[in-house]
Amino acid sequence: MPEVARFYGIIIKVFFGDHPPPHFHAIYGEYNALVSALQTGKPQVGASGRSPLQ
Repeated sequence: MPEVARFYGIIIKVFFGDHPPPHFHAIYGEYNALVSALQTGKPQVGASGRSPLQ
């Protein structure tokens, strides 16, 4: 998973060819938020782990 950006300790990563919808991961320490990239721009909660955006 390539790292696209890093700021304030948050790492933005993108999986190419991953499951739909298009999304990116925002990782901060033990937290991992999955965010829809093109549709809502809102965090999704699921199997990705704890979301710091909740």
